[in-house]
Amino acid sequence: MNKSLILTLVCSPELDEKLLDQLLITCPSAVFTSQEVASHGLDHQLFNPAELVMGRSKSVQVQILLTARELEELMIILRDEFNDVGLRYWIIPVADSGEIK
Repeated sequence: MNKSLILTLVCSPELDEKLLDQLLITCPSAVFTSQEVASHGLDHQLFNPAELVMGRSKSVQVQILLTARELEELMIILRDEFNDVGLRYWIIPVADSGEIK
């Protein structure tokens, strides 16, 4: 068992590259994935007219496997670099992780 956490970030496609670049610089040894997702329940003022009709917006979701210390350090940087741009997050504990060999 380990004490890892998953940080999930959801951002607009416009922030995608900046966020991924920041993660590669800040967390070079962290394992993370990214994918396009549809976001629901966000502030509708952020939606374009087509998204309003569809009831969802295009977003990018990033999940990062981190230790608690790495998470604390990363959150400080993210709060500084991505202040007030609509970057959403949540954190969940990981029961176990590793590589199948």
